[in-house]
Amino acid sequence: MLDMVIDQRRRDLGGFEVGRVLPVAKRRMVGPFVFFDHMGPVDFPRGLPREVDVRPHPHIGLATVTYLFDGEIMHRDSVGSEQAIRPGAVNWMVAGRGITHSERFERARAEGGPMHGIQAWVALPAEHEEADPAFFHHGGESLPVYEAEGVLGRVLAGTAFGLRSKVRTHSPMFYLHWTMRQGARAALPAEYPERAAYVVSGAVEAGAERFEAGRMLVFTPGAAVTLTAVTPATVMLLGGEPLGPRFIEWNFVSSSKDRIAQAVADWSAGRMKLPDLDNQEFVPLPGGAMPPANPMS
Repeated sequence: MLDMVIDQRRRDLGGFEVGRVLPVAKRRMVGPFVFFDHMGPVDFPRGLPREVDVRPHPHIGLATVTYLFDGEIMHRDSVGSEQAIRPGAVNWMVAGRGITHSERFERARAEGGPMHGIQAWVALPAEHEEADPAFFHHGGESLPVYEAEGVLGRVLAGTAFGLRSKVRTHSPMFYLHWTMRQGARAALPAEYPERAAYVVSGAVEAGAERFEAGRMLVFTPGAAVTLTAVTPATVMLLGGEPLGPRFIEWNFVSSSKDRIAQAVADWSAGRMKLPDLDNQEFVPLPGGAMPPANPMS
């Protein structure tokens, strides 16, 4: 039933910690999911320094998916979007041929407060890697919700259990949030070849084995999978059809090494536009040349 178990690797980002789960050397992707970070949980103090914010930075060839359990993040991007994301909502940003964005903790800076969530990257199929960049926000009330024997499920993206999210995806996939009462049992979607479950909090059993928070369980294709909540638990389910290998360098994802090299050159030369509403600073290319103060396309 289990192909492998991936433990999160905690990293300090200079003000809060994230747990990096995907990618790892032995498992680069699960379905189209090429990146998976568990942000926090953390309680930010009032007056949080601006250095903790994620300054404007670029992406190509993917969609970023931000989902919060607690707190608020302000998103701004180079297609003109400005959107606060709050618990239960989905920010889905299509990078395509290129986008830049920032993520700032403005409410926590003003008031103090918690931050806890997941950020994932979904690789785009080859035919959509150069799609026009776009941003979509879906409030929690617009996402399908279901209840079954101690499980409250929300379909964040894709299709599962006969429900389809309004989030526009580019390949067959599923992404769910489960809140499980102690003792609850539930099966994963069976129709996808690649499936995983990440334990955000609490503990679950798969088969006869117990798994605590911070672990991703990657399941054997075709196997029937049921999870049991040993304690009250929060679980993220993800997977879908595989897209083939992807190259990753910094924030760039592509099926082509040459395309990534071009993106690196574009950012280094200042050819990628910064967000209209957040263009006074940026994240420089690691180990490379810094773009000019206000790159323009």
